[in-house]
Amino acid sequence: MTTYDDRASLTDLTATAERVRRSVEGVIEGKPEVVRLSLTVLLAEGHLLIEDVPGVGKTMLAKALARSIDCSVRRIQFTPDLLPSDITGVSIFDQQRRDFEFKPGAIFAQIVIGDEINRASPKTQSALLESMEERQVTIDGQTYELPSPFMVVATQNPVEMEGTYPLPEAQRDRFMARVSIGYPSAEAELQMLDVHGGVSPLDDLQPVAHAHDIVKLVDAVRTVHVADSVRRYAVDLVAATRNHPDLRLGASPRATLHLLRAAKASAALSGREFALPDDVQALAVAVLAHRLLPTAQAQLNRRTAEAVVLEILQRTPVPATGQPNSGYFNQQPPGARRL
Repeated sequence: MTTYDDRASLTDLTATAERVRRSVEGVIEGKPEVVRLSLTVLLAEGHLLIEDVPGVGKTMLAKALARSIDCSVRRIQFTPDLLPSDITGVSIFDQQRRDFEFKPGAIFAQIVIGDEINRASPKTQSALLESMEERQVTIDGQTYELPSPFMVVATQNPVEMEGTYPLPEAQRDRFMARVSIGYPSAEAELQMLDVHGGVSPLDDLQPVAHAHDIVKLVDAVRTVHVADSVRRYAVDLVAATRNHPDLRLGASPRATLHLLRAAKASAALSGREFALPDDVQALAVAVLAHRLLPTAQAQLNRRTAEAVVLEILQRTPVPATGQPNSGYFNQQPPGARRL
């Protein structure tokens, strides 16, 4: 049962998340939905993939999110000659101690920025698989835990760009959500010229939250209630991708878990102790589309994975939440309320 102290702490921590959001929006003008999704992924213990054409602010978004939190940050510039050991670390023989000493790689940070991740070879990209899923690194049979919170924010250019490699399916599935920033509006671009024309706004960006605040906020997100009907709705959406004729690869069970975690984080950001079907709907495209592989015929017909997810959202029945006798309200935990 949720106590008064738990509710008060959730309110306080939501205010912390709001400070981070405002800090990032001070750098990324005119993209509030992108900033909110980034913060949602952070609080849901996920990893974010930012995909778009060069020059729209992908790396700027990743840096703004990292600098808004007082935590360790490492940036990895992915290039064709980058080695897996550059990411994970390497054991070096110490002549004085006559023993091997582990030198941690760039992955040992709380927020890791992977810039242009799809410019590295698939072998190097695969070095992230264990760390992103299990939050640990195994080198020479020795396992090293990664710090908490831990988040990978990776940017990539579309695969049509020269010098890029497609991300392996296993790695795409480890990213909780994919977001595209897109070009700014004319007003936002004019404002950007005023703000960014002289100095970079990142230079004056100060942390507005500490790493342990984010850990507490993550713990609060875990307590958000999800009714059985909402869980079933998420399962139905994911299952529909596995049977769709335009897809040769549907979403995995990990995708279902990520969708529920993201919905809980979205509810917490909205000041609620329980998730709604609306939370699932709003995140379905961002969480599911990058994991799906269209068939060859669908690609010839220019049928995108995003369009398939939108179609599934329209066809899948939404659990009733507007009537007091509906299954959703019957399954709320005692004392649940809007904050």
